[in-house]
Amino acid sequence: MNDSVHSQEGNLGPYLAATMGPSGSNGQLAPRTIRVQKFAEARGPELERLHSIVAQRLGNNFRSQRNKRRRTTSHDNQASNRRRRKRQKGLQCDNPELKTQEKLPRRVRRRNELRMNPQSGFSTSGDGTKRLRTHVWNAKRFTMTKLWGFHLPLGLHGRGRGSRALLKRCREGVVVHDASYHLAVQLDGPEDSLISILRMVLVPSPRGHPIDGRPSVLCGSTYESAMLHHVGEPTGRPICPVICIWRPLNEKNLENAELDYSDNGHTEPRNSEGSKLFRQLWVWIHASAFGEGYNALKSACQKEMDAKSISINCFSLEGRIAKLELMGSGAFQLLKKILHPISCVPGKSFQLKKHSEAVSNDDKMKDHSSLKEEQFSDSTVLSLVVKDPRAYREEGVTDVKSVTTTKVEFTSPVQVEEHTIPSDDHGVSPPSSLVYPEIEDLWDASRGIKPPVDESVLCQERHDKRLEFYCLSDPNCRTSSTLEAFQSSTCPIMLLRKHSQAHSQEHTSLGWFIILPLSWVKAFWVPLVTMGAHAIGLREKRWISCEASLPYFPSDFPDCSAYTSLVAAEAAASSSKADLRPRKLRPMKIPIPLPWSTVQTAYDEVPSLEGNSQIPAGREIYNMRTSRELGLFNERFGGHLLLFPHGVGNEGSLQKALINEVVPCQDGIIQFKDEKKLYFLRVILRAFREGAFEEGAVVCTPHFSDISLWSSRPENYGKGLQISESAVASYFKEESSGTWVLQTPLDPLARESHRRGIGFVTTGFVRGSKKPAAVAICEATSLARLRAEQWSEMHVKRRKEEIYVLVRNLRSSAYRLALATIVLEHQKEDVKSL
Repeated sequence: MNDSVHSQEGNLGPYLAATMGPSGSNGQLAPRTIRVQKFAEARGPELERLHSIVAQRLGNNFRSQRNKRRRTTSHDNQASNRRRRKRQKGLQCDNPELKTQEKLPRRVRRRNELRMNPQSGFSTSGDGTKRLRTHVWNAKRFTMTKLWGFHLPLGLHGRGRGSRALLKRCREGVVVHDASYHLAVQLDGPEDSLISILRMVLVPSPRGHPIDGRPSVLCGSTYESAMLHHVGEPTGRPICPVICIWRPLNEKNLENAELDYSDNGHTEPRNSEGSKLFRQLWVWIHASAFGEGYNALKSACQKEMDAKSISINCFSLEGRIAKLELMGSGAFQLLKKILHPISCVPGKSFQLKKHSEAVSNDDKMKDHSSLKEEQFSDSTVLSLVVKDPRAYREEGVTDVKSVTTTKVEFTSPVQVEEHTIPSDDHGVSPPSSLVYPEIEDLWDASRGIKPPVDESVLCQERHDKRLEFYCLSDPNCRTSSTLEAFQSSTCPIMLLRKHSQAHSQEHTSLGWFIILPLSWVKAFWVPLVTMGAHAIGLREKRWISCEASLPYFPSDFPDCSAYTSLVAAEAAASSSKADLRPRKLRPMKIPIPLPWSTVQTAYDEVPSLEGNSQIPAGREIYNMRTSRELGLFNERFGGHLLLFPHGVGNEGSLQKALINEVVPCQDGIIQFKDEKKLYFLRVILRAFREGAFEEGAVVCTPHFSDISLWSSRPENYGKGLQISESAVASYFKEESSGTWVLQTPLDPLARESHRRGIGFVTTGFVRGSKKPAAVAICEATSLARLRAEQWSEMHVKRRKEEIYVLVRNLRSSAYRLALATIVLEHQKEDVKSL
């Protein structure tokens, strides 16, 4: 042992005080080193007294009691293990180079691999499945599952309980979810061409003008949600819901607006008549539909380039940027605690000056401690450059006032020629450049963004500060605090405020998105969790979505290919699990891929104009998600369907129809029948008095006598409609081809309790919810006929906006009365997904 060592945080108070003497007596400072021998001699008598006291209590028997020993060797006392260890020891002695060439254990190799923080890209397992940057943190706490090419956290260990505590935490606190499996596609090109591409594949089409007094989406201050379709199929099978974000314009962009985006990748000046404004656009796609959506965007870009002979870039940002989701009432307060902005990215305030009611983001962020969430409208986009949140974990926000009020000069690195790098056929983003701007812009993530400072460097800096506080640091051995060239202490991020549902009970915002570089995910994740955010998995995220009456992709999108793949995988897993049990103990088999084709039996019962009864089976389902689509669908029936796409607050809407004495007879209306599609609407189901609706439950049409039985007297509710136990197992029958068909009972008594189905529940009740609701997809014309039948039988004062339906769980024999609310009657669009 050396004669002198550096002291850390031990109990050296008495010794230092004795060495220094009284304060101010001789003006000497505390010694930077101590002599171990003198220190031990000074504490010797004290240690001897403590030893004598302990020896007297133990009777000089310092051996540990046998019953309190840990059983560390009892499992490893076999002769075979001893022989194997001797043989390995002999091999190492014979070959001294074997020890250096020995492969490290898998546990050590995996931890070293996941501890690394490369600038881009996901780490992969042996089978090629990608791991998130928070994989180690999630794997220690959640049940992991393989979905869509990723290892994703499914939820807490167990049977899927704990929803009541989660909903309470979301109402009163904040939850966080790593949504890095959502991937972005970047489009570069002239603005008019990008708008034309989006109109080919998005429903509803992008808007180029302000709406309701808010800034336009093209300004980059707000984002837009829409459904992605294939090129030339606006009413065909959709792909998935997407989020579109435009890069905001700044003054420098507008000065250089008259530029031509030529084929050679350089800009050339043009006159005002032929000017083309170069823009950039992000389209965020879910991982389950990324391949299909990316190919649709590339096809639209190719079609636009062939038509106009221009160059448009379309490449993937996979492995470059990531997305974190904050949900709950305390999300904005948590953001103010961990985010310490240096400045806002310019261009935002310039665009907002066009609207007098809008406030500059720079002015807002000067004093972010006094901000309130209500100051930001829905779908707001904020671009910020913030300090590393790990550096303020101990110091707090009081030391950041000088930083947040400092105005940092920012030179925008936006150059048109830097964004004309062509991408390859596999969707790989362009290679990153080794030259970084002083303050990066998140839109330049394709060129590379500096990763954060390594955790070991921050720990060493904190350790040096502690030594300096105790006056024990050595000025001669002080290491330089200059950061390495490839690391940064600032990070560009984007904050996106989530939509608030107009028809929800609380009418509050669901939270915020944080878009940041992928290499900075762990640097933000740990401060978020330590400051009070509760991490959740996919199962908990779906609970929150159902509580907020929002659709959850892909579970609530049965008309998408991602839903078909998901339920097929769930059916295969359920079947293999049931096969492991004895035949007599296997549960009743129910259709997991819901038989949507059985709904057409209720649709075909309505006589068509031609009276043709031979209607082809196997129609595609199409879910209407905009009021415009519902309005066109209503026009096909002569405008007499009791479906109101204009909402509740307009003239001629639902409120006016409620008090109308005359109800149009649905049987006399000329019926329109599409031989290829069945049109559906998303509804929110709430139990009339009691009942719990599970996922996969069938929604049926009630007779008016069923409604009168349940709504007249409470004591009659227990005598509700039921079917026989034999009919439960034979309601749906699986054919040899694997498809499920509806079995109409032949017995007259059984036919009296049979009710035709018009839809299915895609997301069931959440246990512990104060106002439980389920998400269902129902056929549109059947809902209109039910409403007309119920309004014609009821008095005007007893009519409701909701529609009475019956819901039966597939393993239950009892029908439950429920109230169905059509979502498109309360909002213009239903394309927002959580």
